Amino acid sequence: MPRVLSTAVTNNNNMASNGLMYDGCNFFRQRLVLSTLSGKNVKIKNIRSRDDEPGLRDFEASFIRLLDKVTNGSRIEINQTGTVLFYQPGLLYGGSVEHDCNPQRSVGYYLEALLMLAPFMKTPLKATLRGVTNDSTDPTVDLLKSTAVPLMKKFGIDGEAFDLKVVKRGMAPGGGGEVVFTCPVHKTIRPVQLTEPGKIKRIRGVAYSVRVSPQMGNRIVESARSILNQFLPDIYIYTDHMKGANSGKSPGFGLTLVAETLNGCFLSAEMSSTPQGQGDPVLPEDLGRNCAKLLLEEVYRGGCVDSSNQSLALLLMTLGQQDVSKVLLGPLSPYTIEFLRHIRDFFQVMFKIEVQKPLDDERKVMAGGFARR
Repeated sequence: MPRVLSTAVTNNNNMASNGLMYDGCNFFRQRLVLSTLSGKNVKIKNIRSRDDEPGLRDFEASFIRLLDKVTNGSRIEINQTGTVLFYQPGLLYGGSVEHDCNPQRSVGYYLEALLMLAPFMKTPLKATLRGVTNDSTDPTVDLLKSTAVPLMKKFGIDGEAFDLKVVKRGMAPGGGGEVVFTCPVHKTIRPVQLTEPGKIKRIRGVAYSVRVSPQMGNRIVESARSILNQFLPDIYIYTDHMKGANSGKSPGFGLTLVAETLNGCFLSAEMSSTPQGQGDPVLPEDLGRNCAKLLLEEVYRGGCVDSSNQSLALLLMTLGQQDVSKVLLGPLSPYTIEFLRHIRDFFQVMFKIEVQKPLDDERKVMAGGFARR
């Protein structure tokens, strides 16, 4: 599989107007987050205008309320049917924020946006988010803590106050989880040269379970190791079984795996059980094996950033100092491709993309390779 090398290049063509207009509900978060960071107004029309239930969904309205809490002076106008949204961003203020996330989407849906916004606040951010912490749709809190946080540290966003903590777990559909995210203010973003991922040196993971037998976690670990031990001996998967008030309102289990390379890059994969009352139940053994295979697929894709954090890396490159940053990525996801288009619209920054040569014969089987001891 080819890899993609991206380099940020500034294009100084000024836009004719200060506002942007989009059509449809796709990439809703991208547009509002980039609007907030760039200070440009955005108008989104025809939001599910042909659906039986037109307009914004509850989780999107909840996301708008969260943006309103972390900014000061934002102006939000929504028409009566909810199919047209006008957003005039205010000042990114920060401070202490508490938000009850809509259970239709997990906390990761909201947290991904906060990770992009938090370093640029006026005051340090302390956000307490409540809702579903782990589901199969959005990145879980465990995955973001293991991959997004180390990635941001490479750009110079760190400090003792930079932390992401799971206080309570909450599985879909009931939720009941709680997450605390703290981030200090950073005025400058360090340019990076992430072009050599290196071979995989170790794999870490978390097998979590709530309101089910603690044995579920052990069964997940055994099945995942049966796949991964064929490639690497240094594997440690923690079991996290929360009880009582910390276990949320719904039963469930899941697995998050993170592979660390010799050069400090992190590649991740995750799976969680089917929500209670929705679809066919999944066995913990199948979940562990499938998640391990997903991690191998992510390693095969290659790059210094995994597919779930490509857009975060590109945003930090865009907002960094006036210096060229380089990041090696695997194949771009459709979400990332649209994110590049939006960065061009909001910041007039374009990326130079170079495709690397095909892999040599020695590394055909596993693109990232594994460091054997």
